[in-house]
Amino acid sequence: MSEALRWQKSSYSGGDADTNCLEIAATSTTLHLRESDKPATLLTPTPTALNALLTALKGQFRA
Repeated sequence: MSEALRWQKSSYSGGDADTNCLEIAATSTTLHLRESDKPATLLTPTPTALNALLTALKGQFRA
């Protein structure tokens, strides 16, 4: 990664501000996800995989 990543915590993360938070960083071409308590582990999904993940999660949480 040549661009420095600027991490932003999810506004939906609850509890302690330093743990259990989903963080996201974006470059001009890529989106990165990580959990705040394991910052060295990055998830860099393809657009297709991210869309499938979000679609599945939306289906799980609909009332």
